[in-house]
Amino acid sequence: MPDLVDTAINAGTFSTLVAAVTTAGLADTLKSPGPFTVFAPTDEAFSKLPSGTVEALLEDILTLRKILEYHVVAGELAAPEITNQNSATTVEGSTLKISSNGGVKVNDATVVTANVEADNGIIHVIDAVLLPPSVSL
Repeated sequence: MPDLVDTAINAGTFSTLVAAVTTAGLADTLKSPGPFTVFAPTDEAFSKLPSGTVEALLEDILTLRKILEYHVVAGELAAPEITNQNSATTVEGSTLKISSNGGVKVNDATVVTANVEADNGIIHVIDAVLLPPSVSL
């Protein structure tokens, strides 16, 4: 089974996320044994950001890395574990708010596809880019 990065590449809907992970130097981490849970915004989710934001983030590696690490939780949290808790601490260090009323939400993003399995973790596809409290765009 492919690792998290290769699973995202193979899906074909995460080219912006994969480019950002590579630029931020996180690809090797997400290819390591893990396991990790990744809340992965689609290309469409990135396109909802204000014009020029993605390009600016690709130039600001520290901020980009913070944002990406805010999408990752150490350990593997499948859908049943997620719906049984109301928060999760990210690799970035901040907490994600989790709600399962009328579908699973992570902060203000909706999980559109849960439990995409990879060799070293699990991906939950989300419809928005998450921003840690310390970052504003």
